[in-house]
Amino acid sequence: MAAVITLRDVRYAWPRAARDVLAIDALDIGAGETVFLHGPSGCGKSTLLSLLAGVLLPRSGSVTLAGRRWSELPAAARDRHRADHVGYLFQQFNLLPWLPVIDNVLLGCRFSPARGARAEQRSGSPVAQARTLLQRVGLPQDAWTRPARELSVGQQQRVAAARALIGAPEVVIADEPTSALDAALREGFMDVLLGECRAGGSTLVFVSHDERLAARFDRALSLPELNRAAQEATA
Repeated sequence: MAAVITLRDVRYAWPRAARDVLAIDALDIGAGETVFLHGPSGCGKSTLLSLLAGVLLPRSGSVTLAGRRWSELPAAARDRHRADHVGYLFQQFNLLPWLPVIDNVLLGCRFSPARGARAEQRSGSPVAQARTLLQRVGLPQDAWTRPARELSVGQQQRVAAARALIGAPEVVIADEPTSALDAALREGFMDVLLGECRAGGSTLVFVSHDERLAARFDRALSLPELNRAAQEATA
């Protein structure tokens, strides 16, 4: 399985921090692989996801996604590469509150013609795929034209998932995406997320405290075990 994400000798420290918060010697994640990442609060999971997506750059070492090393790209090129290749499901959703639900979902295609073309190839048009995804995540049709701010937290979470999945990005990054869902909705959500990633060949990197979900993934990783900085701090 070819790697779509590669980390080598990555070190990251927050500005003015006295020590690294992340020190990962090597990590490879394969194309189409589903990976469950866990660890206690504050161990750096969200920071690692930001490094994978090129939102943050390491102090040293390299992070490569879909064949490009983030540190070699200027800021505008990083934004384009991220839009083309990464669907990001944020912990705080990051929906545009005044924008109708279906337009929030379509943002991924509007920022990336490549994802728009893939959505058209799969469903006939980006709008058709947006509607299909909203149905699959269980959002009632009468909510699709409402502003995102009028939805419940759980509904907003499902809209954010549809936005991350549209256009079958090579990599889907999900930061605690089931935190606002009850048990019944969580299982249905996981069925959709994993099913859509597998159907589109997308790699999924999924962060959660709920280790009961780990069995559904190809591989489970403990960030404290990967992170040499944490090991050295407690030695």
